[in-house]
Amino acid sequence: MKNNSIQGFNGDFNKKEKLKTLTKLQYDVTQHGVDEQPFGNEYWDNEAEGIYVDIVSGEPLFSSKDKYDARTGWPSFTQPLDSNHVVIKRKFFGTEVRSQNADSFLGDVFKDGPEPTGMRFCVNSAAMEFIPKADLEKRGYGVYSVQFREE
Repeated sequence: MKNNSIQGFNGDFNKKEKLKTLTKLQYDVTQHGVDEQPFGNEYWDNEAEGIYVDIVSGEPLFSSKDKYDARTGWPSFTQPLDSNHVVIKRKFFGTEVRSQNADSFLGDVFKDGPEPTGMRFCVNSAAMEFIPKADLEKRGYGVYSVQFREE
């Protein structure tokens, strides 16, 4: 899926200006790789349907359809919504996940997740914004609303 097919994210954002709007926690997480506190963050227990996007760029990252309770106190996902928007980087101390376009630190990736992927993307709430399924169309992420339609 190309970036320009998503109105909510077109790849054209002013990172410097957006960073000025972040809270201290959001800035520390996305720019300095600091993890927020478990169980006290915004989305760890969010059960609403929708997608999670990068707080800096708006690029789509994860779907509530792939979210599960890993009992860690952070939002955990089995896979990215669109692998073109995440980068997995091996580090000396483990493996981290970052957003492609904003290069925001999101969290860590582990190989202890449930099937079908066996992966656990353990992500900081402060690195993301949640877009409820009812708002996907008006926020420009309508391409993702199909996964939430009732059959």
